[in-house]
Amino acid sequence: MFLPEGSQDEMGTVVKNRATVFEMFRRTAEKRNYTEISTPLVEYADTFTNEKVGMKLQNMLKWFDGRGQIEVLRPDWTTSIARALSQKPFRACKWAYQGSVFRMDTPGLENRQVGIEMVDLPELLGEGECLFFAHDFFNRLGVTGVMVELGHAGIFEELVARLNLEDGQVDRLRGAMHDKRKDEVFEIASLSGNAKIAAELAGLVDAYGSFEMIRTFQERWKTEPALSDMLIHIEKLGKICMAVGMEDIMIDLGRVKNLPYYTGILFRGFLKQTGASCFSGGRYDMLYEQFHRQTTAVGIAFDADMLAEELAQEEKPEKICIIAGEETLAEAEKLRAAYGGKIVDIRFAPPAEGEFNKVLKFKNVSGHWEAEEI
Repeated sequence: MFLPEGSQDEMGTVVKNRATVFEMFRRTAEKRNYTEISTPLVEYADTFTNEKVGMKLQNMLKWFDGRGQIEVLRPDWTTSIARALSQKPFRACKWAYQGSVFRMDTPGLENRQVGIEMVDLPELLGEGECLFFAHDFFNRLGVTGVMVELGHAGIFEELVARLNLEDGQVDRLRGAMHDKRKDEVFEIASLSGNAKIAAELAGLVDAYGSFEMIRTFQERWKTEPALSDMLIHIEKLGKICMAVGMEDIMIDLGRVKNLPYYTGILFRGFLKQTGASCFSGGRYDMLYEQFHRQTTAVGIAFDADMLAEELAQEEKPEKICIIAGEETLAEAEKLRAAYGGKIVDIRFAPPAEGEFNKVLKFKNVSGHWEAEEI
């Protein structure tokens, strides 16, 4: 039988490295006083498709249950955890999870994640902890060369709120901004008749680069209290991170939220060598409103599959094959103990050439079994 498109079997190094990612994540979370949480793999679709979350049903793996309601494989950890925490009282503020999400709009149907969610913490404390955790986690994994990008969902929302655009036009504008299509951003924003704001939004397409960019826009927006406050918040978070050794920090003031529930700081991590995204997250206070709770909330999700690929290959121990037979099977097992720290396999037939570093075979010497290299 063949697998569905997007599914795949895995074996060997990638499975081992992913287990290492999970274990290092668990150790990091334990040392930083997190409580582990797990949610069901199967949820109702409307938990994720309502206006507060805004995920698209066509991107989910779904089916109808016996009562005609749509069920889905978990497409998002953050929303699932918010649902779980809102259903029962809790004291812990810091939560850690690991497991898969299933989406049809990403390469492969299954994406394995590890991540953290923080609820009811002061803004800067929660956001700083997200990035401190990432720094700690990467150090434990031995992953280096990670670039952190900071943005703010409110910048786009603040400017767009001043335009008289229909919902569909705003969605198009957000997509153009996300894809850095500057001319299209200006064209859509200009439909409102406000050329000044249209030019401001188009300019944000190029507003990414070094941390020093904040200074430029602080001067530019000095008469804009709402936008200035967002810049101050980004700058404060960035300086705190640099103070603990996170030197590679970029700014993207044109970053837009990929899900409606993000409301404030946005962050992503990139591997400088390949440009691959290894984590993302941000603030999502509004998400809990669908569960009738007012709170602060921020989180970060790490791509466990990507990190598993990045782990340095360990120096492999010597591989030894002992060729035995029924008479020498016990002798072979006892001989294994003499090669502690090495990989030892017992075979009844010679292995393929080059499969092992050393191959041993028993011979009878004066009534005793001795192993010799062949």
